[in-house]
Amino acid sequence: MPERSGATLALRLRTLRENQWPDLKLTQRDLATAFDASVPLISSWESGRKPVAPPESRLRAYATFFATGRSVQGDTHRILDDTELTAEESSARDELLQELLALRGGSVTKPLRIPLARSDDTIGGGPWFFEDQRPVTIVCARLPQDLLQGMPYTDPNDPDYVRSYTYADLDSLIELHGHIRAVNPAVEVRIRPADDLADDDLSGHTVLLGGVDWNPVTRDILRRADLPVRQSERPTDDEGLFEVGEGETRQEFRPLVDEFEDPVTKKRTSTLREDIGLFYRGRNPYNKLRTITVCSGVFGRGTYGVVRALTDTRFRDRNERHLAERFAGADAYSVLARVLIVNTTTQTPDWTSAAIRLHEWPEQDA
Repeated sequence: MPERSGATLALRLRTLRENQWPDLKLTQRDLATAFDASVPLISSWESGRKPVAPPESRLRAYATFFATGRSVQGDTHRILDDTELTAEESSARDELLQELLALRGGSVTKPLRIPLARSDDTIGGGPWFFEDQRPVTIVCARLPQDLLQGMPYTDPNDPDYVRSYTYADLDSLIELHGHIRAVNPAVEVRIRPADDLADDDLSGHTVLLGGVDWNPVTRDILRRADLPVRQSERPTDDEGLFEVGEGETRQEFRPLVDEFEDPVTKKRTSTLREDIGLFYRGRNPYNKLRTITVCSGVFGRGTYGVVRALTDTRFRDRNERHLAERFAGADAYSVLARVLIVNTTTQTPDWTSAAIRLHEWPEQDA
């Protein structure tokens, strides 16, 4: 029963503050400072008066904070970075988080952090962990027919036909499919091209890969979403962009493409230096009990950068924390960011950098 569960969670949160380190006499203000929250918010969670229980990101903050005495060493109390935790502290954090989630009514059946080959690396949790463990469908675009002509193994009548060769954003698809499977090992993860969807493909957790040019489902979702960000179709490489706002507040964000003439052949060549990528997460309009996620770019590099932001071992933890802290409790949110290209290589965007982030929604003070 939610009421009793909420009261039990509230009591546990208050007990942690008062009894974990009784000599310190931690106050609600101490926690508010460490968690970058308000004192009334901490108070509401400890009293159980707030209609909505703390989101998973906030319970994770509690679990991390109280998993180690190092959180309260020195004059400033803080939440340690995942990379700072020892194996014993990580285990204590995960155990406490499981307990808090169970009290909240969101118990999970799988570990939140899974050890990887490197002794200091784990994977789990974050935006790509689906707590209800329901099926996930990744919807990608199909390459246009004029591009498929002449490509080997893309003709269904070819004995060596490879269906995946017909998909757009293949690098993004491979990267994302593997990561979602790793974080949710018991969940069915399906891949569907946008032009070949079954009746129930969009009723579960749905992830849309690619921009509005080739993926009509992305186009449909961005039109339906209450989102101030719009993506225009790209008649030519010079015309693709994202727009934010209306009227006098309207902003345009375009990729950076360098053009130059080969001194020998005199042919003009263009090189992509910077793409724009959008990450959007919200309620699935086809089934409000599930989520919809958009990973889109003006070019394919932007889409790949958005995907890598939450899969790249060097950046995913900090980007996950940024989303958890910046959008705690939000039903829908988005990040529009630069994706830098260096020597034709896509650089993973660091969303904690203000120079990389172009726009976030909801607004900070909303």
